[in-house]
Amino acid sequence: MENKIKVLFAGFEGEPFIKTGGLGDVIGSLPAALNQAGCEVRVILPKLAVIPEKYTSQMRYITAYGVPLGWRRQHCGLFALEHNGITFYFLDNEYYFKRDSVYGYNDDGERIAFFAKAVCESIQYIEQAEGFAPDVLHCHDWHTALSPVFLREHYNHLDLYKRIKTVFTIHNLKFQGQFSADMLYDVLGLGGTPAEAQLRQWNQINMMQAAVLYSDFVTTVSPTYAEEICTAEYGEGLSGLFSSIRYKLKGILNGIDVDKYNPATDPAVASPFTGANLEQKVESKLALQKELGLEVNPDVPLLSIVSRLTDQKGLQLVDLVMPGLMDRNTQLVVLGLGDTRYEEMFKYYGGVEPSRVAPIITFNDTLARKIYAGSDLFIMPSLFEPCGLSQMIAMRYGTLPLVRRTGGLADSVRYLHDHGENATGFGFEDFTANALWDTIDTALYVYENDRSLWNKLAYNAISEDFSWHSSAQSYRSLYEQIL
Repeated sequence: MENKIKVLFAGFEGEPFIKTGGLGDVIGSLPAALNQAGCEVRVILPKLAVIPEKYTSQMRYITAYGVPLGWRRQHCGLFALEHNGITFYFLDNEYYFKRDSVYGYNDDGERIAFFAKAVCESIQYIEQAEGFAPDVLHCHDWHTALSPVFLREHYNHLDLYKRIKTVFTIHNLKFQGQFSADMLYDVLGLGGTPAEAQLRQWNQINMMQAAVLYSDFVTTVSPTYAEEICTAEYGEGLSGLFSSIRYKLKGILNGIDVDKYNPATDPAVASPFTGANLEQKVESKLALQKELGLEVNPDVPLLSIVSRLTDQKGLQLVDLVMPGLMDRNTQLVVLGLGDTRYEEMFKYYGGVEPSRVAPIITFNDTLARKIYAGSDLFIMPSLFEPCGLSQMIAMRYGTLPLVRRTGGLADSVRYLHDHGENATGFGFEDFTANALWDTIDTALYVYENDRSLWNKLAYNAISEDFSWHSSAQSYRSLYEQIL
């Protein structure tokens, strides 16, 4: 029997334990697909206080040890939990992890550095207790960026570690782990080592920069984003670095959990539907209108936004087109949290037109799925988008996405003006309010005047395969390439 490639996923979030965004979705769902593709994947996460008690009560204690961090030696407890066929390990240190929130603390740099070091330290204890020695350490985003650095600088003298290859995946380049250079000596214990030059960026350290240099391979979460970050416009100050490592840079499009997001079985859906009975989707629309106090009318186009309310998501453009939307016979549902400017803007329109605009300034996963299922058009005009999952989820529920052609949005949506009746949504290029409005106008025209075309596009959208199967095969091929 073929030997399975053993992979240890390291991340700071993983659904259902910890999730603040798409990173949690990926680490929660990709390992199972990789196992089906012939790997053996286990996951290592911090044992944060936000993890629900129903999971912490099931964790089994393995062992405890000290983790050297600069001049410190910090306690680390190792726990494990089997969930949906995947072994998850949890690293416990109450000083760093017993906090009310996941991020947002003055010592986040030290907290993250401890986790990245503890990941490396824990590998030997996992091997001793569990018999699992990874072939690949797959690190996700800046929270684990130091792990490939520590692995090579502090553990490479050990036989167990020499053979481990490293993959680093960038989920969002906007956040790179930039901190005071004082951390080099005080926290990292890397001052005066070869790693110092790789970590330094002007008068600070950049954790992600070092991970890109130290890792055997670097991936982004969509092919287009891998190309974009090599340009000054999208490279966030690191475009030259990415251009120099193109030989080990690849974009692999994310997938979604197609079992969780399934309109045929989702309890949030008012009347289950598939591509074969897409007409039942209207029942979810009527139920959503009623629940949110909107005019209950199947013929009014219902637009939606489920998003962090930030500039990255293109909300500045939405702000500029809102007066035009109010002049049209449309409804808008907004679910999300973010910048006060946008929260207040949507609240204002909800106060002026409560039967047409429903702002829900929070996040609720069940309500999100009701919105995906009940909407006609999903608005996502991002300034940049490494991958984006919302447009895929919307299509899974037969809701047409309207997106800007960038990153994963360009890779996952087929636009009407390019693909005609084979399209799965609508898109535009220029990051301008005029471009967004023209595309909304086109979508509303199709909805109001060519319902047969609209239904064809909705059928195309719900028929798309956004499962992890294809992505998992690509990751497996990458692992084989570097081993």
